[in-house]
Amino acid sequence: MDFLVATKIGGFLGPFAEILGYIMDAIFRFTSMFGVMNIGVCIILFTLIVKVLMFPLTVKQQKFTKLNAVMQPEIQAIQKKYQGKNDQDSMMKMNVETRAVYEKYGVSMTGGCLQLVIQLPILLALYRVIYNIPAYVSSVGDIFYGVADKLLGTVGGDVQVLANQLNDFATANKVNLSLISNFATEPTNAKIVDFLYKLNPTQWGLLQDQYQVIDSASIELVEKMNSFLGINLASTPWQGMMPNLAWLIPILAGLTQWYSTKLMSSNQKMSDDAPGASMMKQMNIMMPLMSVFFCFTFPAGIGIYWIAQSVFMIIQQWIINRHLNNIDVDEMVKKNMEKANAKRAKKGLPPQKISQNASVSLKQMQAEEEKREKALEAKKARTAEQVKESTEYYNKDPKPGSLAAKANMVKKYNEKHNK
Repeated sequence: MDFLVATKIGGFLGPFAEILGYIMDAIFRFTSMFGVMNIGVCIILFTLIVKVLMFPLTVKQQKFTKLNAVMQPEIQAIQKKYQGKNDQDSMMKMNVETRAVYEKYGVSMTGGCLQLVIQLPILLALYRVIYNIPAYVSSVGDIFYGVADKLLGTVGGDVQVLANQLNDFATANKVNLSLISNFATEPTNAKIVDFLYKLNPTQWGLLQDQYQVIDSASIELVEKMNSFLGINLASTPWQGMMPNLAWLIPILAGLTQWYSTKLMSSNQKMSDDAPGASMMKQMNIMMPLMSVFFCFTFPAGIGIYWIAQSVFMIIQQWIINRHLNNIDVDEMVKKNMEKANAKRAKKGLPPQKISQNASVSLKQMQAEEEKREKALEAKKARTAEQVKESTEYYNKDPKPGSLAAKANMVKKYNEKHNK
């Protein structure tokens, strides 16, 4: 459960989260210069900057999607042609023909996946940073560590004693510690900060009543940072299970994601019988509903990020759609081929060699397939002619006394007595 601890995450995502944390800390310091020390504002600006940085990848992904929609009829025709043929020869021919289609449009068969692979660790690390801002945004963390140091001073610096007291406080005042791994048994200063970050304004007031060392100025500063449009970003909208202002967050998250998904799918024209069409429709419905559910159960800060990224996605998608609608597909293919040939030139390879080889291989296989089909049709025609000739021979009147006449007599006798 260490990955759920609201301290810095390690492993593969660690470096990504660190870099994103530096960006958000710079944003917080910048807004603080103008007297704005609010985590909600920082989340929105942070989301905008990340979207801008990832914009080139998004455009590339959308271009691939548009070309893929154009290629789909040809790819489906190839798949239909080899449907039910599982032998190695047929599979190889299908792969060659499919690859030839991709090369015809100047794109890679893995082009769409590459952008997703690059974006995925960034997005996962982004959630980690938003979920646990004090760990990555040092300007915010310093404020919480200042309060934690005052609390430790009341118990002589013994973090275990303080953790036990705060654990009792959490039980009495319904502070959710489920995502802080081993808070009472393996306490650290960072986990004390995790605890403080989860408190809502009411719980902060109760904590101040118990620990007089917490001054009102610190609480006011924390509330100022954690409050956005009257909503506490550390609290979950579902907390208390009663309708409140925070319920607007999951509702807006669902609506904005639904509309952004609708805009994206408008650039992905897909026939109903296309592979994945049914799943795409289901995802377009399920994803907004999942957004509503998650934003109800996650801290409101996550919901603010979810709404912000959907709003920026809508603006971004609108710009991309206008841009792509003004681009001719043939011109896009031409540019793709120019880029591919430039890369091949750096390797000392002639231009379009892969496409030419693919076309030659495709033509050879198509010629061989046509030759085999013609041979099979000719064989069937010869067999049918032989059957016809044999039938006519035995049906005509044979010479009396001949072997054929005797065989015909036996045949007629059997037909008569088998009725």
